Amino acid sequence: MQINKERTMLDLPEPGALYDALSSRDPAFEGRAYVGVTTTGIFCRLTCPARRPRPENCRWFASPAQAAAAGFRPCLRCHPTGPEAEGHATVTALIAALHADPERRWSESDLTGLGHDPSTVRRAFKRHFGQTFLEIARAARLREGLKSITKGSAMIDAQLDAGFDSASGFRTAFTRLFGHPPHQMRQPADLRADWIETPLGGMIAIADDTALHLLEFTDRKALPQGLRRLSGFVGGRIGLGRTAVTDRTESQLAQFFAGDRPLFDLDLHLHGTDFQRRVWQGLRQIPAGDTRSYAQLAGAIGQPSATRAVANANANNRIAIVIPCHRVIGADGTLTGYAGGLWRKQRLIEVERSYGVAA
Repeated sequence: MQINKERTMLDLPEPGALYDALSSRDPAFEGRAYVGVTTTGIFCRLTCPARRPRPENCRWFASPAQAAAAGFRPCLRCHPTGPEAEGHATVTALIAALHADPERRWSESDLTGLGHDPSTVRRAFKRHFGQTFLEIARAARLREGLKSITKGSAMIDAQLDAGFDSASGFRTAFTRLFGHPPHQMRQPADLRADWIETPLGGMIAIADDTALHLLEFTDRKALPQGLRRLSGFVGGRIGLGRTAVTDRTESQLAQFFAGDRPLFDLDLHLHGTDFQRRVWQGLRQIPAGDTRSYAQLAGAIGQPSATRAVANANANNRIAIVIPCHRVIGADGTLTGYAGGLWRKQRLIEVERSYGVAA
């Protein structure tokens, strides 16, 4: 049986609430609602910077496909058919520059030299990614150092590859990310940590020979805390490198983003309480392209009164995407907090809606 995963108007809040969200450019509605303006024939995100239309000229849609089917064209300012960050020319230009030269050591003077206002860049990246451009660039350089260490390069070579002038600066950045100084992670270990690139940014994967233990976006603020907790669970036995499980994870993530894998076939080691593991297993039962509220998830695991505890367990998931905590949204259909950033949550839901999963 084929299940239609497309959201309908019945899923949307009432028009007054949607117009209020449009008026305030509320980011909570990103990826959940779109407005078509009858006087222009254009449809937009509710966060679009364009002039606000009159209420009687607005039509509301739950997806870009619905708006297009109704005859509306996508706005050229807010790009409602792509990820939110694609609608910001400065963001897309700088991300392209970063991908072209990940080892470059960026400064605010570099941004000024390219004609950008550093404060504008800082606000735009914080809004879209939760980090500044310079912080993202620093993480990219750290990735180059990690690659060098994993290949067995000397620490000074890894430091230089990462573009750090001082060994102490490299050690501090590395320790902030992993919770351990780099020399400790070169020791023999049961679990190996390595970097995986995805269309939504770098991820740290930690695996042993049989199971995946952690998969997190590298810019998640809670990543160091999660790595330290995992280190405590396994007695500090985490080193650098990869296993066959890491390779399978990387391959399956690539298939997922290409639209070829709605389900992951990976053995997972879940470090948490019995309740947390039940929640995480419940998340894995939500089909790709579908969503649930926290209350619905609580009911699905047999504890309908534990909505708040379910939300907390969702936030403590340490295996992103594979355990799809991004599929949980607010009861009113809005996007709620996602530790990897709401722009990623929006994009993940958009990717999964392309599947048309068969039950």
